[in-house]
Amino acid sequence: MPDMGIFLLGIGYFAPDEAVMMGQQSSSLVTDAVAGRSHFLMTDIVFERTDSTEDDGIPLSLTELWVSKSPGSEEARSFIILNASPGRWEANGFIEITTGTVAIDCIVKGDGGDIGFLHLDMKEMQSTEVHSGGEFRQEIEMCDEQIELAMTWKVVEVQPKHFHVEKKRGVGVEDDMAAQLNAYGMGKYRAFERTGHLADITHAISMLQQAVVLTPHIHPKLPVYLNNLAISLTRRFGCTGALSDIADAISAQRKAVELTPHGHADLPGRLDNLGLSFAHRFERFGEHSDIADAISAQQKAIDLIPHGRADLPGHFTNLGNTFRRRFERTGKLSDMADAISAHQKAVDLTPQGHAALPGYLTNLGASFTHRFQRTGKLSDIADAISTHQKAVDTTPHGHADLPGYLTNLGASFALRFGRTGEPSDIADSISAKQKAVDLTPHGHSNLPAYLNNLGTSLTRRFGCAGELSDIAESISAHQKAVDLTPKDHTDLPGRLNNLGASFTCRFERTDELSDIANAISAQQKAVGLTPHGHASLPTYLNNLAISLTRRFKRTGEPSDIADAISTQQKAVDVTPDGHADLPGYLANLGTSFTCRFEGTGELSYIADAIAAQQKAVDLTPKGHADLPARLNNLGNTFSRRFERTGKLSDLADAIAAQQKAVDLIPSGGPNLPTFLNNLGGSFARRFERTGELSDIADAISVQRNAVDLTPHGHADLPGRHFNLATSFYARFTSFDDSEDLGESISHYKASAISTSGPPRVKLDAAKRWARTLIHHHPQSPEVLLSFNTALSLITLIAGLEQTVRGRYTQLEDISGLALEAAAAACALGRADKALEWLEQGRCLVWSQLNALRTPLDDLCSHDEKLADSIADTAKQLETAGSSRGQSHVDMSLSEKISLGDDARAHLTLARKWDDLLKTARAIPGFESFLMPLSCSTLMQNLPESGPVLVINIDKRRCDALALLAGLDEPLHIPLSKFSVTKADEYCTILNSQLRTHDLRVREAEVVSSARGMRSAPIGKRGEDVHRVLRGLWEDVVTPILDALGYSIVGRANGEVPPRIWWCPTGSLSFLPLHAAGIYQGSNCESIFDYVVSSYTPTVTAITDRVKRHQSFDVKTSGLFLTSQPTPSDASPIPGTTKEVQAIFHKAKESGVRALKLEGDEMSVRECLEHMHDFSSIHLACHGSQNAAEPLQSRFLFHQGSLELGTILQSNLKNSDLAFLSACQTSTGQEKLSDEAVHLVAGMLAAGYRRVVGTMWSIGDRPAQEVATTFYDYILAHRNDSNAAGFDGTLSAVALHYATQQLRLNLDDSERSLLTWIPFVHFGL
Repeated sequence: MPDMGIFLLGIGYFAPDEAVMMGQQSSSLVTDAVAGRSHFLMTDIVFERTDSTEDDGIPLSLTELWVSKSPGSEEARSFIILNASPGRWEANGFIEITTGTVAIDCIVKGDGGDIGFLHLDMKEMQSTEVHSGGEFRQEIEMCDEQIELAMTWKVVEVQPKHFHVEKKRGVGVEDDMAAQLNAYGMGKYRAFERTGHLADITHAISMLQQAVVLTPHIHPKLPVYLNNLAISLTRRFGCTGALSDIADAISAQRKAVELTPHGHADLPGRLDNLGLSFAHRFERFGEHSDIADAISAQQKAIDLIPHGRADLPGHFTNLGNTFRRRFERTGKLSDMADAISAHQKAVDLTPQGHAALPGYLTNLGASFTHRFQRTGKLSDIADAISTHQKAVDTTPHGHADLPGYLTNLGASFALRFGRTGEPSDIADSISAKQKAVDLTPHGHSNLPAYLNNLGTSLTRRFGCAGELSDIAESISAHQKAVDLTPKDHTDLPGRLNNLGASFTCRFERTDELSDIANAISAQQKAVGLTPHGHASLPTYLNNLAISLTRRFKRTGEPSDIADAISTQQKAVDVTPDGHADLPGYLANLGTSFTCRFEGTGELSYIADAIAAQQKAVDLTPKGHADLPARLNNLGNTFSRRFERTGKLSDLADAIAAQQKAVDLIPSGGPNLPTFLNNLGGSFARRFERTGELSDIADAISVQRNAVDLTPHGHADLPGRHFNLATSFYARFTSFDDSEDLGESISHYKASAISTSGPPRVKLDAAKRWARTLIHHHPQSPEVLLSFNTALSLITLIAGLEQTVRGRYTQLEDISGLALEAAAAACALGRADKALEWLEQGRCLVWSQLNALRTPLDDLCSHDEKLADSIADTAKQLETAGSSRGQSHVDMSLSEKISLGDDARAHLTLARKWDDLLKTARAIPGFESFLMPLSCSTLMQNLPESGPVLVINIDKRRCDALALLAGLDEPLHIPLSKFSVTKADEYCTILNSQLRTHDLRVREAEVVSSARGMRSAPIGKRGEDVHRVLRGLWEDVVTPILDALGYSIVGRANGEVPPRIWWCPTGSLSFLPLHAAGIYQGSNCESIFDYVVSSYTPTVTAITDRVKRHQSFDVKTSGLFLTSQPTPSDASPIPGTTKEVQAIFHKAKESGVRALKLEGDEMSVRECLEHMHDFSSIHLACHGSQNAAEPLQSRFLFHQGSLELGTILQSNLKNSDLAFLSACQTSTGQEKLSDEAVHLVAGMLAAGYRRVVGTMWSIGDRPAQEVATTFYDYILAHRNDSNAAGFDGTLSAVALHYATQQLRLNLDDSERSLLTWIPFVHFGL
């Protein structure tokens, strides 16, 4: 049980902006009035709903604004309208009002056409009231009078006097307009820097583009405008990743450089900014020519600046940052050396006390930090901390940049902590970042960033110390950062990503499903908000995939690992070759492939895993801090392949890689226990293969060390105890040292009873603990404790937070555990415990559903509010469990987010349910409320008319537990002649005969070709079915009847045999106990001579019905019948029509309230309505059982299918009898033999007190005969022949009689036996 590979979570790192914008000339010319205005711009055009928001009003979507001017010398102009927030939209651009404009007409358009109109008269506008902030406002005339919408705008004026002055100088109106547009655009740029709103930067670009267009090619201001436009385009590219933006930015900056005369003071600045844009494109696409061009441009800028000029340090800083970018991509230490050199020059050239010095120091510190991350040299991180500390020390208290410098100092402390594990470093990191938060006023735009970074350090400390308070504070800080970030802010995805990473870290410690659900939700939103091409998208995809893989390991949900691989592959695909993060993404992709291999066994997946992880190792530079983790992951994958193929070369490769990982990791590193655990596992596997003593000694040594180094309460501790226990046991089996056996049992126990960790790991440990005790110490009192521990963990593995399908999937490989425990209890003479465990560990899903429907009358009398809350939560849980959708790879991200939200809501409901149960159990008298029932409770409310026989089969022994009314404990009846081997053999024989007669389908969901039986030749062994029935009679039924003292009941005097309820387990559930007997020869004898047989999935299913005896609403008592003879995609079964008509006429003749609907006369919805209106129902139709999706098992109608899940969602309060005259309604599923996954059990769960079904496909004519005889018997034995109601109390006896009559009309051939045997009765 290796630990999951170490993943690299993307943790945010805050650093100051690098760009130095030069040559910008901007000013704000917003005025407060329009009097005397002749040429101006309408800007900041906003539309706001004034009637209501879209949440509670009529939905509204605005898309375009059309503007036409009077007089109409120009064509109407269109402006795009963007939704800024609920009920608020912004128009992209400005409206230019020239001297001759008398009025303008505005048409607001939406998805469906025109929405509203606005006419603005310029003279009236001059007298319009100006609102706060220099805004103008006017209501829009709406097409829909129920909607109210207002338009607001601001005005930028071009003063008339400026026109005259400029014209005298030879400069026209367009020049002045260009200047105004440039000024306004840069104002919007600065607004974007403050708010992060994309609408601001888009407006800025629009203004600046207009300024460039209006400026002649030879105008001296054109390079200024081009430079500013390029800076804005580059900034937007950083947010959206749109290739056109960075291409346009580079084009504009090149023109700006070309138009700037050699020797001009602004030329270096424009070269520098050109270099920055090349660097940004390089970050996205990895083209080495771009970063070379960036360095070349910035180096030229420096060469043009005379020594001593004030802006020279800034240029060195930008050059250093560009070298650092290339280093991040290529890993060449020479680039990092050049970066540090450039930053050092910037610092050296800046006088002490200069305002820019702290910023230059911060960039120098960042470069030291990057080199440390590459080399791991402590001297580099020491220099980084020293430099950042100087930046902090040289910044005056109260300076706006101080919090940012503190944050970067804290980040460097955190990195050194990751290398050395020195607690003081992480404490200093948190202290510095906390100061940054404390110094930042609430509402400041940088506060979310500082909170985000504080959260990362708290997460780091949690990863080492394991204090849950740290991760709680981290999540709180990240959540605040997210909450304070505007929805359209460009940093929101990164903060959501880090919030998700913190939730994932806590999940790894606590194994709390709500944490991983919250992580996935946050990370899906981060991905959804990040445009394709954004530099951070691969990181967000990577982290989302990690969380999906984590959840898969916990729940086993196949869609999670499929989504994880798909998402991880996208992260790899969008990451350029040579990128520093690519090895990490490849390593994680490999781990996801490994997980899928473990679930499927497909060797192609493990080959893909090794290929990805080997590439990750090969791409990781020697000395890199992440190399040990990648070697560990590679070793784990080789080890997994060895388990599948047995090739020792794989195991040798695994040990080599894992040993390197251990050797490279520093002592005290937080990942050391993981690496040791995995190395030990590989040594143990090699010992199992070769028997080399040194291998098992090495395995125990490193695994013991792993356990000792793992903090108490860590989620991985149970797995490490398990692995150490397994190694001790392996050595014990080879050398028979009792101390090794004792150690093994001790560590299995420690794993099983651990308070943290994955329930499945603990369950595996509990099973090993129990089986080891049974094998070596069968009389140990801890046998009972070990099984008790194991069975209590099943409900955690298949909990209410999962869908019904998910629970069944989890239970597939657990089936049989309760039977094994019961056998152990019987061997110890504890029949009471055996009964308790069989009830607790079988039919779990139906028991959960039953608990959700438990009447709360007693609790209501003590606390009505609590009872109502429990009832409401139960209803919601039942709906969520049966109706919640499942994710699949082809779904869109928005659909997956929606399903994720549903899953989190489901999980919240499950936790609420647990809390409500704790509250109820705190009430005196309710201590065992909805807990597994004790034996004494199970022995109450047993039927008086006969015993319930629970038959347990296990490979160790088989036993019957007879539960009789009036006894305190079960009567234990050992079945010494029976065995699991016989049960399995009988199942094989019976299945073979059923297939021979085409009475059993092979596929998961294939409708039988007919309800009827096809003629088929009898197999070579013509006595097979007889042998099965004889074996069941002699080895199972006869010992039970003898122990109960039952004798043959004479038929001559019409005496009715006593009732008996069979509750078989395991493969015995698929065998016809109700037909056991000898049907050939002179000494024929069968169970029909002694008892009337019924079945029950559990004891509780019977006792609950006895306890809750209900009198039906007289209005609903009656019989509803339907026949569906010719549904689509199924063969015709015409006999159903005759069957239903005959029963209906007989019921009417007897005065019974009855309704008959046939074929197209009835829809699925109408059937459900009639099931509410009638206490009993007869369904004569095709039945289809779906083993893969049990709740999709269904009855086929002409107008659709009635699924079991739909029936379960109905609250059938007055249900009594359901006669399912259909195929295979009680067949069940072999993988879930103890879960009663069939239609009959589903109808019991839906509320019916008794159900008649079939074990396999039935013949059309025999079905008619049994059904009509069944109802004849019931109608002939009615207590009140004058009443219109219908009572199914005699249904078991009626079916006993009907099948006997059919049997007496047939011979005792194999075909005849298979004709009458399938009819079975369940319930009272």
